[in-house]
Amino acid sequence: MIVSFNRVERLRESLAALCGADSGLQVIVVDNGSRDGAASLDDEFPGVRFSRLPRNFGLTRALNIGIRAANGDYILLLHDDVRIESAAVHALAEFLESHPDVGGVCPDLGGPQVRPLPTPANPDPPLQAATGGDEGDEIVAECVSGAAILVRASFLRSMGHIDERYGNYGSDIEICSLTRSSGRKLIVLRTVAASHGTVPSPMRESDIDADRAAGTIAFIGKHFGFGAGLMCRLKTSPLGGTKIDGAG
Repeated sequence: MIVSFNRVERLRESLAALCGADSGLQVIVVDNGSRDGAASLDDEFPGVRFSRLPRNFGLTRALNIGIRAANGDYILLLHDDVRIESAAVHALAEFLESHPDVGGVCPDLGGPQVRPLPTPANPDPPLQAATGGDEGDEIVAECVSGAAILVRASFLRSMGHIDERYGNYGSDIEICSLTRSSGRKLIVLRTVAASHGTVPSPMRESDIDADRAAGTIAFIGKHFGFGAGLMCRLKTSPLGGTKIDGAG
C-alpha cells in the first residue's frame, strides 16, 4: 500500500517495480490530493486500486484509509519514493510468516532507516543506517523508518486505526512502539533490498517542520504523560506545531 502526494514520476517507478508480471500482490494507492497528473496512472496500471482524496489529509489518515481497503494477511506500508520488486515483498512476507516473534520486517534501504524510539530526553533521534552482525544477518531495531515496513494486517486492525493525532509524522514511531510493547521484534532484513529516493518532499519545508513538531509532541504526551508532552511542546516549538491534516 502506497500513500502518494505530488510525486507522479516516483509513484510510476514504484508501481512499475511492484506490478511485474504475475506479482500476486494487491496494490493500493491512496493519493493524498495530488495535482501533478497522478490520475493518469489509472490507465497505465489497471490492476492497481486507486483511492483519490480531495486534498492532503496527511500520511496517517491516508494510511488508515488504505489499511481498511486491504484484504491480505500482510500489509506493506510504502512511501511513494521507494522502489521494491514484488519478489522482495514476497520474501519479506515469507520471513514474517516463519517468525511469529517478529512484528514488522523491513528491506534494507541502503541508508538511514533505524533509530531509538523517542523519549523526553531525546524526543527526535535521527535515523541511522542499519548496521550490526555479519553480512546477511537480521538486524533488530527499536524503531524503523515508515518508508517500507511489512506488518501483519491483524496487528494493524487490532489497533482500530493508527492514532490520527499524527499528521505526516508519527505513524511509523507509533507502530514501532506498539509492536515492541506487544513483545515482538522489528527486523531489517539485509538479504532483501529496496531503494529509497532522495527527491525533496513537494510540501513546504515550514509545513513539514511544524507537522514534525506536532507529531513529536503527540508521541511524547501519549506515551510519557501530559507533563512530558507539555515540556516537549515548550522545548520543541512555542506554538506547538501544526499537523498536516487537510484542514484550512
